Amino acid sequence: MRKWSIFVLVCSIVLVIVGCGSKKEETNNTAAAGNNTTANSNAPAAAENDTPAEKSYKIAISQIVEHPSLDATREGFLAALKDAGIEEGKNLTVDFNNAQGDSSNNLSIAQKIAADKNDLVFAIATPSAQAVVQQVKDTPVVFAAVTDPLAAKIVSNLDAPGGNVTGASDTNPAATTQLVDFIAANFPNVKTLGLIINEGEENAVVMSKMAEEALAKHNIKLVKAAVTNTSEVKQAAESLVGRADAFYITLDNMVVSGVDSIIQVAQKNKIPFFSSDRDTVEKGAFATVGFKYYDHGYQAGQMAVDILKNGKKPGEIKVSMQEKLDLILNLKAAESLGITVTDDMKKAVQDQAQDIIQ
Repeated sequence: MRKWSIFVLVCSIVLVIVGCGSKKEETNNTAAAGNNTTANSNAPAAAENDTPAEKSYKIAISQIVEHPSLDATREGFLAALKDAGIEEGKNLTVDFNNAQGDSSNNLSIAQKIAADKNDLVFAIATPSAQAVVQQVKDTPVVFAAVTDPLAAKIVSNLDAPGGNVTGASDTNPAATTQLVDFIAANFPNVKTLGLIINEGEENAVVMSKMAEEALAKHNIKLVKAAVTNTSEVKQAAESLVGRADAFYITLDNMVVSGVDSIIQVAQKNKIPFFSSDRDTVEKGAFATVGFKYYDHGYQAGQMAVDILKNGKKPGEIKVSMQEKLDLILNLKAAESLGITVTDDMKKAVQDQAQDIIQ
């Protein structure tokens, strides 16, 4: 009986120990389950707070030289990006490079850009675009302020450029023709037109040929004075005094950079001065058939947006041309150049709802 009592006591102790162990294990399992529940309930919240970072962009800009038209092109380009939500200082880094009109600098800039990582390259003016296209093969390239992309061998097809390049051309042959027609109709005494030109710029050469062909139809001769750097522009203008009845310049970056000296020579000698860009007319030339380079740059910027945000391939975007052309007269400049502005001149502008700069 004593032995049976001891046996019963031992079994009871064992049952108590097992029972306590079960309760402890159950408590631990419950706690674990509770912890898992907490972790799972936090998971969706973490996912909700995990907002993707805003995409940032890096764009390299190569500009052959700084002058009002090219600067306005750059400003318009950046404005188009800003309007599309790509803004410098927020989600855009701009690597701006100015070659200062030097061909060696121009090439070095293109090589530096090619070695860097960019989302897009913007090339302003023909020499810059030529160098960039030669060096940058994988990154999208958009150009602007290029007169003849085909002659400059920047693209081989305007409608389907192919590869990594597209852009906006700043010329329309009709502009040169309209300006020459205006000169012939309103300046009957102009028999020779003096052109200051850098023949190292393909765009200047192309436009000079356009002008020469248009002038020939009116029996007006084109007389050239060549320059190789900006410091020679004034001397070239002076060399045309007595040889030319009026001055003319194309979209020639080197010459436009030194245009103040042409204006001085023209004013001193009372020689009519015509240009190919609006900015030069605003500075002191008398007339042009052109457009605002800010708008031109904005157009190129919209092409860049299509590439950066809409995933379009540059080679599939048609090269754009300037369709809207304005006859622009500077009446204040006319006085300093010895020009009498006739009613017919004003009417030529007013009939087309174009622009007179007072």
